[in-house]
Amino acid sequence: MSTNTGSEGTGQDEATRPGFGRRRFLTYGLGAIAAVAAAGVTGLELISHGVLPGRQFLDQIEGRCLVASPPLRFSPLGPSTSGTFYSQARNRTVGYTLAYPPGHGPGSRLPLIVMLHGFGGDHTTAVAGMTPAQAVALRVGGGPLAPMAIVTVDGGGRYWNRHPGDDPMAMVVEELIPRCRHLGLGRSPDRIGTMGISMGGYGAILFAERYPRLFAAVAAISPAIWASYGQANTANSGAYASAADFASADAVSHAGALAGIPVRVASGYSDPFHPGVEAPAKALPRGSVVDFSSGCHTGAFFVAQEPPSLAFLARHLTR
Repeated sequence: MSTNTGSEGTGQDEATRPGFGRRRFLTYGLGAIAAVAAAGVTGLELISHGVLPGRQFLDQIEGRCLVASPPLRFSPLGPSTSGTFYSQARNRTVGYTLAYPPGHGPGSRLPLIVMLHGFGGDHTTAVAGMTPAQAVALRVGGGPLAPMAIVTVDGGGRYWNRHPGDDPMAMVVEELIPRCRHLGLGRSPDRIGTMGISMGGYGAILFAERYPRLFAAVAAISPAIWASYGQANTANSGAYASAADFASADAVSHAGALAGIPVRVASGYSDPFHPGVEAPAKALPRGSVVDFSSGCHTGAFFVAQEPPSLAFLARHLTR
C-alpha cells in the first residue's frame, strides 16, 4: 500500500409563446447554469451519460430541487492518508483515502465507515461538498460525532457489483477492509458501516445485503436503484453485465437480507431514481429511517443529507 500522508483542510414550447422575451430567456438561462453547478459531479456525469433525464434541469429551474441545508460546522480535523494499492479483484491499481476523526490518528482503534462514491467519481469525490476528514469531524446538532474513521476507494463506474474481470465488491470486502483492520479500524468488537451517494448508495445497500455479518449499519443517500434490468440497461448499459447479473445484484428483491441491520435511506421526491427506492424502503427492517422529502438528484440534496446520515451511523457503530 503506497501512501501520502497529510492533514486535509477545510403543448406549446415555452420559448415560442408570446411574451417570451429577453428577460425570461436570461432568467431561464441563468437558472440552467445554476442547475449545472448544483448538480455536482455525480449528477452531471449521470446526465451526460443519459442516466438522468434532462427533466432534472427543468425541476431545478422551477424550484423543485431546493432543499434546506444549514451551514456545515467542523471540529479541528484529524489526519488523513491517501495512497494506492494493487487490487487483485479489480485487476488494476486503485486509489484510496483514509481519514481519522479529531483527536485520533494512526494506532487508534475505531469503528469504520466504508464510503462508496457515485457514478463518474472516485475516492476523492465520494463525500459530497467536503473531504473525508471533514466528514468525520462534522458537528451535528451542536456537538461532534462519536469518533469513527472513514475510508473511500476507487470502485470504477460499474455499479459496485461484479463484472467480468472487475469485482469492486470483492476489492472492498477482501482487500480494503482487511487493510483497515490491520490498522486497528473496524476490528471486532468495533463495527463497520457502509455509506454511499447515488451509485454508491445502491452499493451500500447491496454490500449489506451480501455481507450482513460484516456491515453493522447502512446509510444510503439518493441510491441509484432501477426497478428492472430493461430500465437499467436502457439508461446505463454498463451497470450490469447481463439480466442474470441484475437479478443477482438487485437491491430490491434482496432487501429481506437486511433484517436486523439499521438502515437509513434518503431520497428526493423529484429524483428520477425515487420510484426504484420506494420498493426496498418498504421492505426495510424495523428501526430503519426512511427520509423522503423535497429534492432532486443533486449536490445540494446530497450535502444536506450527509450530516444526519453520518449521525445515524455514529449512533449504531459506536454504541
